[in-house]
Amino acid sequence: MIPYFEWTTITLGPLTLYVWGLFVALGFLFGGYISGQFAKKQGLDVKIILDLFVWVMIASIIGARLGYIFFYASTDILMRPLEIFAIWNGGMSVFGGFIGAILAAIWYLRKRKVNVYHYAEASLFGLPFGLWIGRIGCFLIHDHPGTATDFVLGVEYPDEIVRHDHGLYLSINGLILGLVFLWLARKKRPKGTYISVFLIWYGIIRFILDFFRIGEVKYLGLTPGQFFAALSCMAGIAVLYRIKKRSTEDSWRAYTIKQ
Repeated sequence: MIPYFEWTTITLGPLTLYVWGLFVALGFLFGGYISGQFAKKQGLDVKIILDLFVWVMIASIIGARLGYIFFYASTDILMRPLEIFAIWNGGMSVFGGFIGAILAAIWYLRKRKVNVYHYAEASLFGLPFGLWIGRIGCFLIHDHPGTATDFVLGVEYPDEIVRHDHGLYLSINGLILGLVFLWLARKKRPKGTYISVFLIWYGIIRFILDFFRIGEVKYLGLTPGQFFAALSCMAGIAVLYRIKKRSTEDSWRAYTIKQ
């Protein structure tokens, strides 16, 4: 059991930093660094990767907010349109963020006239590490409490009930998936490997974890996240099928973090 502690803001003189936003920003920076290093090893233009991350960051924040408003927010928020912009009050959907990021990546990479598929996968290589750090912010503000549990990683909330904490679980999941990526990268892998592994892995984990959330909007007995998780798994399987149809010579070079 983990004791409850909450950290929402950092005060630096007249400046107040929101912990959740700080960790999300740190996640973007670290994930971008890992992706840049991977891209450099593969002979891709690192500047394009770093520029892409700026657009992806903006688009994912917009997509995450719109995804929350559309699928999760109560109808009364629509009566207060300015509240849509108040992201500091919480309310973001990671799958909405993924959609925004995908659209921004396709637009930007086509504009730069490079291989969208290759650059997108190189950018995705650092995503699990970004999720690992970003989700620490979710854990520190405890914005995703779950059902009661006696699991060793359960958090004892102020109401004295030990609950699953999805911010913690998804942070750990990001770290594990990032380490799996590094393990896979020790050998040459067909292009598309990291996209397929991410889509299937994240989809399965998120689909399972959402059964232990509380207060979630549901459609036909499932959360919006579970519908997107199912689509994620199907997309990952489709990418795996595509890999088998492609030449085995179309592969990423071996990579280690020390490089």
